[in-house]
Amino acid sequence: MPHLVILYTGQLDAETNMKVLCRDLADAMLTVVDEAGKQVFPTGGTRVKAAQFDNNPQGGSEDYAFVYLNVRMGKGRSEATQKRAGDTLVEVTQKHFADLFAKRHIGITLQIDVGPEVFDNKHSNIHPLFAAL
Repeated sequence: MPHLVILYTGQLDAETNMKVLCRDLADAMLTVVDEAGKQVFPTGGTRVKAAQFDNNPQGGSEDYAFVYLNVRMGKGRSEATQKRAGDTLVEVTQKHFADLFAKRHIGITLQIDVGPEVFDNKHSNIHPLFAAL
């Protein structure tokens, strides 16, 4: 169920590699553990997606860039675990954009949303691939 969706302004495509950011964030998600040391985001269910938007001025200017990251987590994890996940993803994101942040105006937001889901259906033959890990 864990999905990280990234929305960002189009000018960033020429200034950074969003595919690298997605990979780094996916890898980071897989390192997050709860208080019992259990992996929070299952390997077979972790997904990171990015979508670029061209016509979204921020703060009234076409020059300002933004990156919005939204994580959907299933319910049942402690607030400490949710914060650990958020802190991990913020750290990776800030590191990725550090050089760019020093050169241009950019807003970065990360939010975590937690169930309850109104409807949740999963149909996958991917999870068994990771059951032995």
